[in-house]
Amino acid sequence: MTGNDTATAGLKAGDIAGNLTGRGLSPAMALLFALTCGLSVANIYFAQPLLDAMAHDLDIAPAAIGMVVTFTQIGYALGLILIVPLGDIRDRRRLIVGQTVLSAVGLVVVGTATHAAVLLAGMALVGVLAVVVQVLVAFAATLATPDGRGRAIGTVTSGVVAGILLARFASGALADIGGWRMVYLVSAGLMLSLAALLLRVLPPGRPSAMAGASYKSLLRSTAALFAEEPLLRERALFAFLIFADLNVFWTSIVLPLSAPPFALSHTTIGLFGIAGFAGALAARNAGRLADLGWGQRTTGLSLMLMLAAWAPIACLETSLWFVVAGVIMLDFGLQAVHVTSQSLLVAARPDAASRLIGGYMVFYSVGSAVGAIASTMVYAMAGWNGVCMLGAGISAAALLVWVMIASRMQVPGECALTHQQR
Repeated sequence: MTGNDTATAGLKAGDIAGNLTGRGLSPAMALLFALTCGLSVANIYFAQPLLDAMAHDLDIAPAAIGMVVTFTQIGYALGLILIVPLGDIRDRRRLIVGQTVLSAVGLVVVGTATHAAVLLAGMALVGVLAVVVQVLVAFAATLATPDGRGRAIGTVTSGVVAGILLARFASGALADIGGWRMVYLVSAGLMLSLAALLLRVLPPGRPSAMAGASYKSLLRSTAALFAEEPLLRERALFAFLIFADLNVFWTSIVLPLSAPPFALSHTTIGLFGIAGFAGALAARNAGRLADLGWGQRTTGLSLMLMLAAWAPIACLETSLWFVVAGVIMLDFGLQAVHVTSQSLLVAARPDAASRLIGGYMVFYSVGSAVGAIASTMVYAMAGWNGVCMLGAGISAAALLVWVMIASRMQVPGECALTHQQR
């Protein structure tokens, strides 16, 4: 099935799908993908401003409450390994709708949990099903035209950024109104509504080269991609480091801000996430730069920005405005690297989009889990200064990787060709 055939099939799905007319991913469909990704990824990040409330309600020790984030990321990693690759052999439309419905079930489990073990199990389930984001990113990449693939991924990823930022603010605001459980029950209702919309408007996915292959063969081919593609190994390592770095900050920042002398409310703490909205802008711009063949240069500059961000973040006791500036720098740099990585990977092997993105994002999930638990442990031992030293060290390690390896690697031929044509 060609791109035009896919677009024609999409005409039967409703007005949004009707905008797919062979011009790649239409603006309306890109917006829907971005919205879906934003709402889905928010489920992972709702917990960060609520950790102290969860700990108090379920009698979890403050030093161990980071396990809530860790279990979510473990679930996410399992979903990336076991579910996302299915997008290369199954109808992505059915896969997306099914995950969205089951996500609502997981959210209800979390919202009604009365024991720490049930909470952790529910969070793991939410993490497993939240990988619908990566299925959508791969779907968007295959619908887009080759010279607009980076822009398409950037647009969809900007929805992810917005979801992460709004999750922190919305969860804090809802928790102040009705408690932390209300956050997850409201989200469950939204996910069910979204599933109905997706069922109506998503076009059917076109079959890939592996269509009809067994599940075992699919998983085996995903693992083989790490041996075949040096670019995947490089970008997976970047994913581990940059998302560990991000979660070092966001998991632990709630602890000093909710305690004296700040004693900020959940809503106010959630507002810090809005400062990182610049990351959404970086997402789209980084996709364009990848289309132009400047992906490696963008990566290096962005990693430098992430390292520099820890200087103002360390000034928490001096002024919260310094922290706001650091948040903007950290999120901007991370999203630029993240979008660039996905754009380069799909350009290298469009036929394996789901498997490449799934394999890459496993390292995102593992890095996020490691960063979350490490930050709360370091905060308990060394306070905020220790957290900042940890974050800066991870940023420096990522930059060193780029200097030693990534700066000497060639970008995929398609990106370079696009650059020459323009």
